[in-house]
Amino acid sequence: MTKKFFGTDGVRGVANVYPMTTEIAMQLGRAIAYLYKGSDKRRRIVIGKDTRLSGYMIENAMAAGICSMGVDVQLVGPLPTPGIAFITNSMRADAGVVISASHNPYQDNGIKFFSDLGQKLPDEMELKLENWRSLELKLSLWVLSRTGPILTLAAGLCTRN
Repeated sequence: MTKKFFGTDGVRGVANVYPMTTEIAMQLGRAIAYLYKGSDKRRRIVIGKDTRLSGYMIENAMAAGICSMGVDVQLVGPLPTPGIAFITNSMRADAGVVISASHNPYQDNGIKFFSDLGQKLPDEMELKLENWRSLELKLSLWVLSRTGPILTLAAGLCTRN
């Protein structure tokens, strides 16, 4: 299976235009948290960004998605991409996220994920993240097992029980 959503260096696009929307950032945050939440150990994901204005919007959506899954977030603010990779490893975080479009035009932005070693996620992990929509049912069941039948989240739709 080939990747359609992730490019060679994460997800990129014009800010606030699919796929670089807050909705996608929140879903990716939930997905990365779900993939790293394998045990009862508290998990932590580091998020950094460049100074693009849209980075603040995407950062908050990503953090909300991660926190909604019970994973801690450490916001480190504006920092170069290699700095986020270094901090992810040195702080012993479970994963890292950098929100940056690098040398691309100011209206663009991107999301790149790092492993606990501060390295780009393997293609297999990116494929799992890319298929976050198929994770929605698993996410729903996980949330329900923790919170009870107050809110069911399935296929990106919220309905009251």
